[in-house]
Amino acid sequence: MALVVDRSATPSWKRTELSRHIDNCFVWLTGAFAIAIAIVLFMIVLQVGVQALPAMQKFGLGFLVNSRWDPVANIYGAWPQIFGTIVTSLIALILAIPIGVGIALFLSEDFLPPRLKQPVVFLIELLAAIPSVIYGLWGIFVFIPFVKPFGNWLHQNFGWVPLFSTPPAGPGVYVAGIILAVMILPIISATSRDALVAVPVELRQAAYSLGATRWETIFRVILPAASAGILGGAMLGLGRAMGETMAVTMVIGNSNVASPSILAQGSTIASLLANQFAEARGLLMSSLMYAAIVLFLLTLVVNVLAEFIVSRIRLRY
Repeated sequence: MALVVDRSATPSWKRTELSRHIDNCFVWLTGAFAIAIAIVLFMIVLQVGVQALPAMQKFGLGFLVNSRWDPVANIYGAWPQIFGTIVTSLIALILAIPIGVGIALFLSEDFLPPRLKQPVVFLIELLAAIPSVIYGLWGIFVFIPFVKPFGNWLHQNFGWVPLFSTPPAGPGVYVAGIILAVMILPIISATSRDALVAVPVELRQAAYSLGATRWETIFRVILPAASAGILGGAMLGLGRAMGETMAVTMVIGNSNVASPSILAQGSTIASLLANQFAEARGLLMSSLMYAAIVLFLLTLVVNVLAEFIVSRIRLRY
């Protein structure tokens, strides 16, 4: 029998060489994209910083602690907006973390049959696709009338507490915080679910073999092992909450006051930019850019802190 040799076939060493070239091209391409993203980010910060320079030179660090925003007198301070950004984001985080982690546990630990689990996952992820202006409209026409009696009850019964010292006027800081919690819930629940699913099966089996119950395994083994991913998702949600614009602008009241009461109206840096950027000129425009730099720095600090905490938790577990 004659041996037939296919001379058109590519030798194995040539296929290996081609595969190596493709891998190298892919590495160089992704590296170029990463460098391009860094350059774009640097150009954005440079452009905003150049426009913010006149306000920085005039107001200095006093811009961060001054509460007066007066376009007529050309005196600007962003402390109420900085305070409102931090408070609304913290309210959203406090509400969204336990609910998001609970949803992630419910969907990752087989509490639901598979035919019901996927629709629930889809509905939760659908919350992230809803435009923020829709959340704002829902907040104005549905949520504020619904939650206002509860705000009145808090003020009447716990008005001696600084957090509830002012009567609710409809829009307010607490309304913005709750709506932000709904908006960041898909991020926290999705990342937490991925972190919980990624926990090795051997850890569960080892806990069960030692006599641990299902809930003991969840709280003492699975959650600590997935804590880095859960915290990373929480920090992503916090960054989203800090930068949210339209929904917060529509429900926070846009009052230039830094009140300790969450029932009072307030403002955030993002809502300040949305309200005044269209008609800004001169020093007002520069002050808005200064506020944008502050928001960028706040977000940067949150991300750096999150990366540090996540890395420490990973080393521990």
